Amino acid sequence: MAKKKRSSSPKSSAAPFQNARSGAGSDVSPLPRGQMVTAPEADGITIAPVRPKVAKPLLSLPTEIGKGDWTAIILSLMIFFTPALGVPHEMMLQDTLKSIIVAFMSLGAALVLFWRERNRRDALRWHFVMWLPLMLCVYALGSMFWAHTFLSGVEAIRWFIFAVVVWLVMNSYTRERLPMLGWAIHLGALAVALLGASQYWFDVKLIPQGPNPAATFVNRNFAAEFVSMTLAFSAWLLFRERRTPVLLFLSTTTAFHLLYLMMCGTRAGIIATGFSLFFIAVLAWKFRHLLNFQYWTSAQRMTVSTATLVVILGLGFIPSGSSSVELKGSTPIGRGILRTSQIGLNDGTLGIRMVMWKASWTMIKARPLSGVGAGTWEADIPLYQAAGSQLETDYYVHNEMIQVVAEYGIVGWLFLLGLTVYCLRAAWLTFRARTESQMQEGLVRAVALTSLFALIVTCNIGFPWRLATTGVMFAICLGLLAACDARMGVRKLLGAQRLQWSPAASQIAVVVTLMCLALAAYISYKAAETERKIVQSVKMALSISASGDPNNPRFDRMKREMLQLAREGIEINPHYRKITPMLGDELAKWGDWKNAIWVWESVLGSRPYVAAIASNVARGHLALGNLDKSMGFLEKAKRVQSKAVSVRSLEVILLSRSGKEAQALEIARQAMADKTVDADLMNSAYILGVRASDFPFAIAALTLRNQLIPAQAVDGWLKIGGVYDNYLKDEAKAVEAYRNAYQAANKVPAVLAQIPAAYHGRIALP
Repeated sequence: MAKKKRSSSPKSSAAPFQNARSGAGSDVSPLPRGQMVTAPEADGITIAPVRPKVAKPLLSLPTEIGKGDWTAIILSLMIFFTPALGVPHEMMLQDTLKSIIVAFMSLGAALVLFWRERNRRDALRWHFVMWLPLMLCVYALGSMFWAHTFLSGVEAIRWFIFAVVVWLVMNSYTRERLPMLGWAIHLGALAVALLGASQYWFDVKLIPQGPNPAATFVNRNFAAEFVSMTLAFSAWLLFRERRTPVLLFLSTTTAFHLLYLMMCGTRAGIIATGFSLFFIAVLAWKFRHLLNFQYWTSAQRMTVSTATLVVILGLGFIPSGSSSVELKGSTPIGRGILRTSQIGLNDGTLGIRMVMWKASWTMIKARPLSGVGAGTWEADIPLYQAAGSQLETDYYVHNEMIQVVAEYGIVGWLFLLGLTVYCLRAAWLTFRARTESQMQEGLVRAVALTSLFALIVTCNIGFPWRLATTGVMFAICLGLLAACDARMGVRKLLGAQRLQWSPAASQIAVVVTLMCLALAAYISYKAAETERKIVQSVKMALSISASGDPNNPRFDRMKREMLQLAREGIEINPHYRKITPMLGDELAKWGDWKNAIWVWESVLGSRPYVAAIASNVARGHLALGNLDKSMGFLEKAKRVQSKAVSVRSLEVILLSRSGKEAQALEIARQAMADKTVDADLMNSAYILGVRASDFPFAIAALTLRNQLIPAQAVDGWLKIGGVYDNYLKDEAKAVEAYRNAYQAANKVPAVLAQIPAAYHGRIALP
């Protein structure tokens, strides 16, 4: 079949972006194919093809901000630095730093744009997608008055910054500037992959984190979710390139990104990567005449293929040198294959997420229209968990779609509907692209949609919208899609519109942006200060506990400093649910119930429905002899989860202390039958059984404790032996129990001394 001859062939990597303004928006219908009217370039702008008789230039959509504007440069630097930078200590959470970078650089980019356009009278761009984050932002501001004020405020700020990024990208990124954005995204992912690989192979400890290799993130899931979103941009840079050295660099580094994803082995990242590679292949075929890979020489094709294989196969079999038990000795390819094979409905982590999803659907059914309030899911979820749950399974749903509906109600449904319909429409426009200008914009759309699809995949089993890096990638992709619509003159309901502008609007925008920057500086300072103080106090508490002698007077000064830091940090922000309770738990271990109580109560002020913390406060008051206060907190816990293990255990103790032993015994029997017990409940069951002369029940409680808590088996067998010896007068079973205790203690003489001397001859066998 004869190959159709093209009018021209690309001469350089910039060829696909010549006449970038071709197809700029107008409010007239496009001409039939082959009947386009062209116009000469003026000031670097090519006038859109129009029908001269019906053109309405006064209503045409505005173009992007012209040359000399630094907005796009700042945004490109933002998407590089956000993933590339991390905190080298534990005094600040990793995503706190990344959120600070996004906030300052996006607001800084806005300030630059408004200042540069301070005398502007021409319209700027607006788009349907702007209403999606703004709708959530307005709802979040409103829910501050009736839901969780702090968490709703955080959500409002997050969606406001998101909307700012979408608007800036829509107004500042011409097609000529897109390569700069693509390179920033690619190099940001490369920084993540290089640091992550050093953690995997060389056990580099530069960034404190949870599951390795997470690079600059706190969790490798977050890193993998970001890198999977960048693959479409990396492939686009590669396929449009003609220079051999750059081809070598791009093919090597893109392959390294894939290798890093194998090192992470996160199932969500692997699935998202698989879909991304498929859609990359589709867009490469669909837009092949705009890409330069078809003009590569044989040597260039060999260079790309060889570099990819060398990285994947050459480095993919190097074993990990990480100290992590999970990673040590594994290879990237082996780990990738293993983790891929584990994807399925029987996956343990998926089972945990199913519990959260089920509780969230219960929440949605209870509040289908209003929702529980922006960000309030983590505060209210204990009210909707299954009976017997005493702790939140996690702090997020691990499904962004479910969480946005649970929190925002009908507004969340509208957000998802609008996002889905718009993305489907954008995909349809991409598929239908036929003319040269449509194909140019279709290529940009295809890249953005592929990245967005990777995000949507991970959103179903994670929470990337809430993370700074993946969240800003989400905003960038929506901004690119909106910019494509504006350049193509796509108006209608889901398209672009004009945003009337004036010098007064610029001046107001400058003032508002400066105020936002000042607020961002204040919030960032306070966030850094409170995290530093609370984390430092917890670290001090853990080090005291690790000494094995926490009540030694030598720690008194350290404890005073620890408590002072905690008070100052909690006073600034009492809403750190993930960190603050750890301090109370350590204080309780030392018997410092007074200080443990105020720490726990500070958490309850922000998260009032956590049954385990309420029962902890009740135990603290019980230990201090405040029976009435203890009963009050028990009732609070029972209103949330009356069947939770800690609540039942506490109720048994309080009833027995109040002289209601029969009622306490009945609750203990039911708990034993349900096997929803803890050490305290089993101890109480033993004591109550002995007092009620229900010796079989007392023995059953101790036997179950021996099974569930082997460390207490010696004590348990000694008590069982005592029941048989003192109450049931069954010497044979007493001997058996005492012998089990002696053997469980590895025949330690001290244990033998606790056994009646009459049994020594039958127990201490050689």
